[in-house]
Amino acid sequence: MQTNTLSPNATSSESPQAVNTVPPQMVLMQMVTAYWVSQSIYAAAKLGIADQLKLGPQHCDQLAVTTGCDRTALYRLLRALASVGIFAETEPGYFCLTPLGDYLRSDMPGSVRDASIMVGDPEHYNAWGNILHSVKTGESAFENLFGMNIFQYYAQNPEPAAVFDRAMTSFSSTEIAGVVAAYDFSPIRKLVDVAGGHGSFLFSILKANPHLEGILFDQAEVIDRAQSLIGSEPLLNRCQLAAGDFFEAVPAGADAYILKHIIHDWDDERAIAILKQCHRAMTADGRVLVVEQVIPPGNEPFLGKLLDVNMLVMCPGGKERTAAEYQQIFAAAGFKLTRIVPTETFVSVVEGVRL
Repeated sequence: MQTNTLSPNATSSESPQAVNTVPPQMVLMQMVTAYWVSQSIYAAAKLGIADQLKLGPQHCDQLAVTTGCDRTALYRLLRALASVGIFAETEPGYFCLTPLGDYLRSDMPGSVRDASIMVGDPEHYNAWGNILHSVKTGESAFENLFGMNIFQYYAQNPEPAAVFDRAMTSFSSTEIAGVVAAYDFSPIRKLVDVAGGHGSFLFSILKANPHLEGILFDQAEVIDRAQSLIGSEPLLNRCQLAAGDFFEAVPAGADAYILKHIIHDWDDERAIAILKQCHRAMTADGRVLVVEQVIPPGNEPFLGKLLDVNMLVMCPGGKERTAAEYQQIFAAAGFKLTRIVPTETFVSVVEGVRL
């Protein structure tokens, strides 16, 4: 059965009428088998195929030698990925990168190679295979499968933890640029990046806003790594590093607290607890800035709707939220939601002021 009737390689000569006449069961079949594509991309990412092709086309036999693969099996994989626009077969046996495939290169800004590996590795892939547990119980399929939550698992397994860190860093770079461009930081004097990791987000904000002072706040072991990574950063004269637990306290005295992809890790009770710590620590005219995907109403496609299911599967209590849900948790923490600032990426800045 051919399931690629809506291939990304479809040419502009195909009429809308031709596309619209694809039988609905075929469209559904493409959706059903979508994980065949994602796992094929995973295999290519894991093998580093895009890095091998960045200087130009290569014959599959040479790629097989370089990557330690069976040449016939590798050809079948690359042919399948060429059919969905990741690679292109330029002449028999020779493959090159496409604009999509470029983003599987490890050196490409905004690369999704590590994200492809993270999603395809057993931690995510097997947890999604256990999705019925989450749907039936509301509990994390990952925790049910591995006997611990994902944060505990990463603490005990440094290799997948490193893949996760790299994936988040790559994915985050585009979001950071979008937030810096979309949100006006000029009224803010001191900004705390809560659970800010190694500081790339905060430092990007500080570079774009020379008047700002910043505090990078995270757990002690994260701050220790951040110190070694950014020790020579000239912006350190405008940035303090602080360690702690955001359920217990956050640095006091700032007029803005920003949380990027933090609140979505937690259920409402714990999300409110984190926001309350920010409320308690900030100045009287302070504000909180939550950077997350905000789920829109209606049936339109939006990545956050699927990411929300991923949070259900992977994180105990994790969820994406609608504007109304953010309004509710903000109010419970002592904030008024003032506006939601969209960016050119999937994330928005949800702003709340202290009541």
